[in-house]
Amino acid sequence: MPELPEVETVRRGLVPAMEGHRIERAEVNRPDLRWPLPERMAERLQGARIDRLRRRSKYILADLDSGESLLIHLGMSGRMLVSGVTLGEFHLDHPAPAKHDHVVLHMSGGGRVTFNDARRFGAMDLVLTEREQAHWLLAGLGPEPFGNDFHEDYLVEALKRRATPIKSALLDQHVVAGLGNIYVCEVLHRAGIDPRRQAKRISNLRLASLVPIIREVLTEAISAGGSSLRDHRQADGELGYFQHSFHVYDREDTPCTTCATPIRRIVQSGRSTFFCPSCQK
Repeated sequence: MPELPEVETVRRGLVPAMEGHRIERAEVNRPDLRWPLPERMAERLQGARIDRLRRRSKYILADLDSGESLLIHLGMSGRMLVSGVTLGEFHLDHPAPAKHDHVVLHMSGGGRVTFNDARRFGAMDLVLTEREQAHWLLAGLGPEPFGNDFHEDYLVEALKRRATPIKSALLDQHVVAGLGNIYVCEVLHRAGIDPRRQAKRISNLRLASLVPIIREVLTEAISAGGSSLRDHRQADGELGYFQHSFHVYDREDTPCTTCATPIRRIVQSGRSTFFCPSCQK
């Protein structure tokens, strides 16, 4: 599942084609993805101008001048592909329509944005912008890692009484929005914290230290274009490269980059956890 860096990378890639442009024509080629698509979706999108493209947690939100926002969730295999515009030094020509092009937005200025999702684990919805926080996918999300509400005092208060393993606590989207399995593993390695430790048994000082480390890891991942594992691609179709900077994730039995101890893999709540048994206490 794409995590915050991958979604933010896609959002940035979509801005040149979408932000400030009108949707001249919308093609909706099936009635559902993971869940049913909104009623009259093509009609409601057609002619609307996208005033702003935002990210909330792992979701992209396109604010329309109609007062609605298009909510986009990439799921495990969803891709937002841009064509007909120039990104950086390259002009991206329109590709031939593909089998799994479920939603296609023809933008003013000649751009085209295609939502392609072979396994249909992604989702799209239309929600009133002023009421988006009540949407069932957004309600109850914790603060953004780069936002002013996410700070040392907040994280200490949110975690200091939790009996769950620290990794599970950081994956809770009610605690902090957007973190996923890959980046929590990397954060805990940099912090030197064993992912199995109960959050409440970690000192307040060490809990507080997680805030700048979380921001550091996410910033580096965004700069690298995210991590391309299996299906993830940027909006221009390119791969992300942060996976080449992993210290622990997906590196079972390879030497720790800090102490050369073999990286261990365990399973926590059905998810693989990678850590160094020497560095992380």
